[in-house]
Amino acid sequence: MTTGATVWLTGLPSAGKTTIAHELAGRLREEGRHVELLDGDEIREFLSAGLGFDRADRHTNVQRIGFVAELLARNGVTALVPVIAPYAESRDAVRERHEANGTPYVEVHVATPVEVCSVRDVKGLYAKQAAGELTGLTGVDDPYEQPLKPDLRIESQHQTVQESAAAVHALLTERGLA
Repeated sequence: MTTGATVWLTGLPSAGKTTIAHELAGRLREEGRHVELLDGDEIREFLSAGLGFDRADRHTNVQRIGFVAELLARNGVTALVPVIAPYAESRDAVRERHEANGTPYVEVHVATPVEVCSVRDVKGLYAKQAAGELTGLTGVDDPYEQPLKPDLRIESQHQTVQESAAAVHALLTERGLA
């Protein structure tokens, strides 16, 4: 059985987390790895329906995603998790769960500045916030606690998606996880 792992990609909305995860998933699948991509939007719709966006609900959402990721990873799947996960305490709890079960965990901070994210604005969230139609946007009027010691920090505005995915892949390879 191959070793599974959780690759947690955290960052602001429109930082490039999901795009990098999709590119990485393709590379890993080409190598014969079992891969699942746990997209934050899909999790919110199917696993965390009914949760809001206050601190407690965001924490609950992250813990649910972390549980599923760890379950997959300990069963030989590489779980790619591109979610905002704005609070350090929530991310730390997920890491601790993995460590307690001996499951490999890699935290990648997609450290794209808010100015770049707001230009990308994949879902139109920054435009809605600027127009007063949305409050609680992570990194604008709601906090995002940057990881202090991620396993890898990517500044996606300075490299291609392929280069970003290659950097994550190189780290996984170095750790015997790819």
